[in-house]
Amino acid sequence: MLIKASLNYLHIAPRKMRLLVDAVRGKRAVWARDFLNFRIKKGALPLKKLLDSALANSKNNFNLKEEEMFIKEIKVDEGPKMKRWRARSKGRAMPIQKKTSHVTILLEDKK
Repeated sequence: MLIKASLNYLHIAPRKMRLLVDAVRGKRAVWARDFLNFRIKKGALPLKKLLDSALANSKNNFNLKEEEMFIKEIKVDEGPKMKRWRARSKGRAMPIQKKTSHVTILLEDKK
């Protein structure tokens, strides 16, 4: 059975989130939660909360055990960019983009 949870408009660049996502893709959900608990990256806490949400969905909605769940698919998509201006020398301004991410996780029970 597939369990889905998603996190939208996360204020972390997709490139930085993919570093964490690639490390937990295909792993057991309990192992991934412990792994993310000890990461120093900024995106580790939101990703751990998303994984906890997906595990809670599996337990409450389908009566599945956390130990049997593994991460079947996890993806990071690019969200909208907030465009801002940074002051530079000689009265000029340069554009900067504050990037956002959409993270989607699919869990499946191993049977």
